[in-house]
Amino acid sequence: MKEIAEEIHKNSIIIDGHCDTVHNFLNPAREYSFHKKNSRGHVDLPRLKEGGVKVQVFAIYVESKYNPWRSLERCLELFDYFLRTMEDNQEEIELAHSLKEIYSIYQKGKIAAFLSVEGGEVLQGRLEVLRVLYRLGIRILTLTWNHRNQLGDGVYEKVTGGGLTRFGRKVVKEMNRLGMIIDVSHLSEPGFWDVLEFSEYPVMASHSNAAALCPHPRNLSDRQLKALGEKGGMVGVNFCPSFVSDENPKLKVLLDHIDHIVNLIGIEHVGIGSDFDGIDQAVEGLEDISKITNITSGLINRGYGERDIKKIWGENYLDLFKKTLKE
Repeated sequence: MKEIAEEIHKNSIIIDGHCDTVHNFLNPAREYSFHKKNSRGHVDLPRLKEGGVKVQVFAIYVESKYNPWRSLERCLELFDYFLRTMEDNQEEIELAHSLKEIYSIYQKGKIAAFLSVEGGEVLQGRLEVLRVLYRLGIRILTLTWNHRNQLGDGVYEKVTGGGLTRFGRKVVKEMNRLGMIIDVSHLSEPGFWDVLEFSEYPVMASHSNAAALCPHPRNLSDRQLKALGEKGGMVGVNFCPSFVSDENPKLKVLLDHIDHIVNLIGIEHVGIGSDFDGIDQAVEGLEDISKITNITSGLINRGYGERDIKKIWGENYLDLFKKTLKE
């Protein structure tokens, strides 16, 4: 069984839809080097290769202390550290701007890095900033973090009942025009429904789980999951223990989330969004990115075939990219 899992894993285009590792690039005094295997953190180049990852989505997350008026400045600072890290390791990893570039980088035997921004406050209320970020290579925007910004309310603003603002609706339309992927993780439920109404293209929840199995505010209800699937979108299952279970956050229960979403909306709408380096701990058996073969083994044990495992690991993301990206 182990040999079968390793073979399927090796032949899959493994895509992790969300990690927060960019913050580790900032300060060498924290004893982290991307090109070396580290004892801290969840993601680095050796562990990406050990886990068989072919495409890693790196999120630029701007801490709340920089909001509202220094958020763009901080975003650009993090972007600079990201680019320098990519340049220092260009023989093994490369930033992709399009689906065509993902395939080209993959064929060269490198890891493709895809870039997102987590939190629309970096736009500082201007569509011009969105267009510049697109030109810089950012292809995914998580509209809010947990709190309110100029685009709308996050999940922790539930008491207000607020969805997207007028500016948030303009951002959705402009992202459609540019060919950027809209990420609804962290968004309030009214905002979620606004996005599905106003977006002409499928959207994703890059790192969220099923609320029916774990009623965390960051997880999605069955009604939301069904609507996401009907729109042609997808959800990336998150490794954060508190999103998996408030009693038994084990790999088995993470696989239960995959089963639930697959049974509810279909195999074509499920992927992986680890949230590595944005969480303090991951579920047992997924301690870092090098351990993700355990998911493949778990799926085989549950009766998933090679075709469906490959869809979960990357082909569903590639299909979403094909539907949404313009290049």
